[in-house]
Parts: sequence; C-alpha cells; structure tokens
Amino acid sequence: MTKDEIFNFFHDLGIVPVIKIDDADKAIPLAKALIEGGMPCAEITFRTAAAEEAIRKMSEAFPEMLIGAGTVINPELAQKAVKAGAKFIVSAGLNPDTVKWCVANDIPVVPGVCTPSEIETGLSLGLNVLKFFPAEASGGVGMLKNFQGPFSQVRFMTTGGINPSNLSDYAKAPNVLAVGGSWMVKDALINEGNWAEITRLCKEATTLMQGFEIVHVGFNNKNEEEATKVAEEFEKFGFSTKKGSSSTFVNKEIELMHKMFYGTHGHIAIRANDLERAVFYLEKKGFSVVKGTEKFDAKGKMKVCYIEPEVAGFAIHLVK
Repeated sequence: MTKDEIFNFFHDLGIVPVIKIDDADKAIPLAKALIEGGMPCAEITFRTAAAEEAIRKMSEAFPEMLIGAGTVINPELAQKAVKAGAKFIVSAGLNPDTVKWCVANDIPVVPGVCTPSEIETGLSLGLNVLKFFPAEASGGVGMLKNFQGPFSQVRFMTTGGINPSNLSDYAKAPNVLAVGGSWMVKDALINEGNWAEITRLCKEATTLMQGFEIVHVGFNNKNEEEATKVAEEFEKFGFSTKKGSSSTFVNKEIELMHKMFYGTHGHIAIRANDLERAVFYLEKKGFSVVKGTEKFDAKGKMKVCYIEPEVAGFAIHLVK
C-alpha cells in the first residue's frame, strides 16, 4: 500500500487499535480477534521486548492486515520495526531524525504533537498527518477545533484518553483522520487470552464510530394533493406541518413526499458522523451506494447518498 492508501484506510476504518503485548505467542490469536471484530489493523507499541516479534508474527500470518509500530523514539527503532514487517511508524513525540529516516525510506510516519509549534515543525518536514497526543489532556476536541483555522491542511490521528464515552465526539471532528484506542485491547484481555471479548469490543467500537441515528422517515405519495391530505391527518394530533417544494414535513420526524421517490414505500434518513467511513462500514454488511445519489460539500466530502438494498420497503438515505 502507498502512503495515501494507508492513510485512506485509517480514515475508512476510523479506529486503530493501540496494543501493548507482553507475549509474542499471543500475537496470532490476537490478530484473528481483531480481524473478526472488523479491525484488520494494529499499532504494536515498542513498550515491551515482545513488540518486534509480535509485528513479525502478525505480518507473516496475516499479510492482509495493516501492521505498524508505535512508541518509536529513534531511527534505529524505526528501522527494526520496518524490518520486522511494520508498514507505518507512530511516535508519542516529534523526533526530526526519526521523521527524516521514514520519509527517506518512504515509510508513512505519524509523530505526536500537541502544540502549534510542533505542528509547524511537522509541516516543515513535509507531513500533513500528525498524531494529536495526549488528546484529552491537551484540550481534546476543543483544541482540534482551534487547530482547524491555522492548520486546515493537517489531519490528526488522536490518541490518549479516548474511550466509548467520547469516541463519537472525535469521529465528528472534520480534521480527525482516525482515532487510536486501547480500550478494545487492554493488557488484561490479551494476557488472559480473552479473544471473544476483544472481538466484541472491536465490533462495538466500529459501530459506535459511525454515530448512526435515525433523523426522519419519508413516505411516498402519488402527488402533492395526496401528501397534503396525509399532513392534515397528522395536524389533528397537534403536529406542525411545513410544505416545501418537493415534500411536506410533519414536525421534523416525518417527511411526506409529493411524488413517488426512492424506496417502495419511502425512505429512512439516517445520520452518520462521516459518510465515506459509513459507506466503507456498510459495504462489508452487504449495502452499496445507489450511483448518482451522492452529493458533496464544497470540500469534496460526501454529505448525502442513498444505499441499497431497501429495508422493509424503505430506501436508506444517509445524511451527514
């Protein structure tokens, strides 16, 4: 994979498991658990003597996985990790020598930053993807919002203090490429060999990352007159109605189409944190985008699309 392909994969996956492993013999069953949980990716941190061998075992047994090394503090450690099979390098801080070695050897590198000066250093070294660490202790989503103005070209992998309770907040941040997390792969779970729980937590995290929520339900009508009659019935309950050019809304939860539209009966609008990421997630579950229904914002990010197949006669309308 090229550098751009790796970073695009980070974005689509949304979460990169950050792993500290003490026993390299657990690397292969751990990798299986991650894959089954929908996370074919791992950042193996060089915090233990088993890291190098764990990277080698995972890379050889599962070449389809994207395996990288974390806590890489110097060029020598980066070289050792790459030789073992690491496809990307992550560090807690920004060591210019490590970055230069990775750039010279065409290895994607994501050094840690938490201040404007460190971001500028990363930019001067040719990087536009950086690790925001420690994320929560450094101001969290609020700080990332502050970075958007002066550093609009930078995307961040965020790590540190992120868990299921705040994951969606980071997923919504437009300058977050992906989130690094360890709650799915805690030391105790790995040491106990509790692979089923790791798989469950990975599945839970990937779903939570999407932020799916129902926005409204749309019902098809033959024409505007029919939609108006239906709206009048809802008004008897005291609900407000608002007529538009193509549909009439009942409160904000029901949309009455003025003509037959997508879906046998209508559509269900579902909001997601990031539509490209949501599509990547849903394609694995048998859905696909209805070509020609995609709409994009000024920055080229998808903001609307329909997916198929229908569910109970309703088309699924994804919105951001």
